[in-house]
Amino acid sequence: MGLIVNKPFKDPTLKQLFETFYDDSNEILNSVEQVYFGGPVLVERGIVLHSGEYNFKDSIKISKDFFISSHKKTLEDILAKKGPKLNRLLLGHAGWTSGQLEREIENGDWLVQETNPNFIFNMPVDKMWEVAISSFSIDIADFSTFGGQA
Repeated sequence: MGLIVNKPFKDPTLKQLFETFYDDSNEILNSVEQVYFGGPVLVERGIVLHSGEYNFKDSIKISKDFFISSHKKTLEDILAKKGPKLNRLLLGHAGWTSGQLEREIENGDWLVQETNPNFIFNMPVDKMWEVAISSFSIDIADFSTFGGQA
């Protein structure tokens, strides 16, 4: 499972989506600053990516710095200012078949690097990709925007 962390939903689309799936959509929308598109799989399902100081039994540890939860109580705690200090509500996720991601990484389809809470939760989303790619000493301006055939 993967999560896209730098694609905020635009307001009208988000409101329509929430009204379709959630009876208490205003309460959920008011509990977070922004809702993000986490990926195309199960877009009706919310996942909260959050920091580790929040200790809820249904949160799943994915690293020393990051946890995920899909429990409504996490959103209720965020709204009540008792939730994780750093959090991001994502709708949907990305997915791969067994072994598919590993093969894609081996093929060089992905650039893999470590990250930290400051980057995920505090970096402006419109700068995330540029900062991440530049950490590999790659200047994206060196690449053509035109494809071709050999």
